[in-house]
Parts: sequence; structure tokens; C-alpha cells
Amino acid sequence: MTEIKSDSGGKVVITDEVLSVIAVTSALEAEGIAGLRGNAMEGGKLRRRHLSRGIRVKVTDGLVYVNLAIIVRMGMKLATVSKSVQEKVKSGIETMTGLKVPEVNVVVAQIAGDAKSE
Repeated sequence: MTEIKSDSGGKVVITDEVLSVIAVTSALEAEGIAGLRGNAMEGGKLRRRHLSRGIRVKVTDGLVYVNLAIIVRMGMKLATVSKSVQEKVKSGIETMTGLKVPEVNVVVAQIAGDAKSE
């Protein structure tokens, strides 16, 4: 959990699960993404109970570090899709929480349409 000081004198606590949801949702906005590895995405719907699979969020000294494994659609440029995922995840977390994201690591774990995804 991450605590953020509030201007109102109280505190706001953001759980790692919420950061994961923001990261997943943001990543899925990238063109060329078929899903995330580990069943976070099934049948076109986000499955929150499987969210911890395929994504890791670590908060250290108020900085958010994200690691995620993606499934890219066949025919897409892997570097382009990966960079888009990095940008969208970073922007999503920073915009919604105010926390800084110095690092989003992406592993291309699978290509949609290969033997493993069918």
C-alpha cells in the first residue's frame, strides 16, 4: 500500500491492487495489444481475480515500478507496441495517482495467433 499526504490534512492510501488495475487498463489501450500474460484478460473482460498474474507493481520511496508481460497481435511491430504500453502505463498511473513512475518494464511473452494462444 502507498500512502499519499492530502492537502486536507488526512491521508490517502492506494493499494498495490489499484495500481495494478490502472496499469492493466492503461496497457490494454495500446494498439496491437491482444492481452496480458497470465489471464488478467479473458474473453475481452478484465478479470480482477487474476490481475496479479502477468503484472508486478512495486512501490519504493513513493516511486512506482511496473513489470508486465504482454501478448501482441500477430503482424504488429513489437518495439512500437511495447513503447506504447510503457507510455500508457506511465501516464495512467501518474495522472490518476500523482505518483511518479520511473520504470515500466515490458516482456513480450506471446504473439496472438501462435499455437499457444489458440
